[in-house]
Amino acid sequence: MSGILLTGGSGRLGTALRGLMPELIAPLRAELDITNPASIRATLERYRPEVMVHAAAYTNVAGAETEKELCWRVNVEGTRNLVRMALERPLHFVHISTDYVFWGDAGGYKESDPVGPVRNYYALSKLAAEEVVRVLPKYLIIRTSFRPSPFPYPVAFDDMYTGQDYVEVIAPEIALALRNLGQISHDTLHIATERKSVYELARRTRPDVEGRSRKSSAVALPEDISLDTNRWERVRGMGLEGGND
Repeated sequence: MSGILLTGGSGRLGTALRGLMPELIAPLRAELDITNPASIRATLERYRPEVMVHAAAYTNVAGAETEKELCWRVNVEGTRNLVRMALERPLHFVHISTDYVFWGDAGGYKESDPVGPVRNYYALSKLAAEEVVRVLPKYLIIRTSFRPSPFPYPVAFDDMYTGQDYVEVIAPEIALALRNLGQISHDTLHIATERKSVYELARRTRPDVEGRSRKSSAVALPEDISLDTNRWERVRGMGLEGGND
């Protein structure tokens, strides 16, 4: 067998990707546990994928401050387990990362901009995971950020700027990249939308949301982690299969 194997298929992004790409191989955690190397080896031997898309992650930013061991085990050790197995096979490895790998005071970050230092433990774990992936000979790191729709909280930060968007906006872009991996020569891509405050994004699906300062958060958060997406726009402009160009 061959194809694209997806980790984290039951997560927010994974569920959206499966809806867009029914051909994805997305084993349940009972079959593929990224914290268990034997589980990974058995899964790879069974499906023999050509591409692995790693979307499984611990994503609770506030929770990571108190569940550091779990966060590290999933985001860093889980990624390391996958990478070790990928090194034994001719896999194209696609890693879903985050805008939080940047300090987040300037915004408009390009793929080539220096990462870190980080604001919180979740960001540290995702930055470490990126560096693990970079030992592979063939990989693509996609930095992105997404929310469920409608916005799930009654308050939103009006002084935190981002390029994140709702998952139904971001997932089709990532699916487009996955369908056209052979045309992407870069090893890192930023897939996001325009710069806006989290509050502005929230009001698109929850008009009654209340604005609040990020300083009220229990965890340290960046001021502006918006991403420069010019590289992805140039790639999209090449007329990718399944695109709108």
